[in-house]
Amino acid sequence: MTAFAAEFPNDPDLVAAWRRGDEQAATHLVKRHAPALGRYVAAGGASSADVEDLVQETFIRAFRGLDSWRGDGPFRGWLFRIAGNLVKDGFRHRRGRIDVAIEDHDVIDVADPAGELAADETAERIRVGISGLPRLQREVFLLRVEQGLEYPEIAAALGTTPGAARVHYHHAVRRLKELVE
Repeated sequence: MTAFAAEFPNDPDLVAAWRRGDEQAATHLVKRHAPALGRYVAAGGASSADVEDLVQETFIRAFRGLDSWRGDGPFRGWLFRIAGNLVKDGFRHRRGRIDVAIEDHDVIDVADPAGELAADETAERIRVGISGLPRLQREVFLLRVEQGLEYPEIAAALGTTPGAARVHYHHAVRRLKELVE
């Protein structure tokens, strides 16, 4: 951990430092959250060519609108909400298909060709299933599975309650299990 990171170990401290004009604080926030945001927007259906632009635009909007973050919820959740809105806005304009990247080893690891074929088919069914989930179920599922967020963070990111996020997640899991069985 760098001396700077030790001095400002959490997001609210970094945000306060950035508000005081400390550029290094903004850099540290970007380094801390950009990888997870990139995975989130990619899993949400953004093309690989758009991921970097969407992450950059997320931080631009976050830093411009920092006064609207009151600190009563996690900063990371607020960033995910901004990124999610950017992804949704992009789909409204493109009405494109959602592609979710799931590696074969995320689903099943097999050594035989028949097993690999079955794993490919299962992965494809899951990809299609995720893209066919209702928006909130899909977003909750991806934030929980891809990003490892807890329900309060998911709720903050999506503007819902932790209980509702939990329900959306369980509905998504149930629908995906039905597709795989």
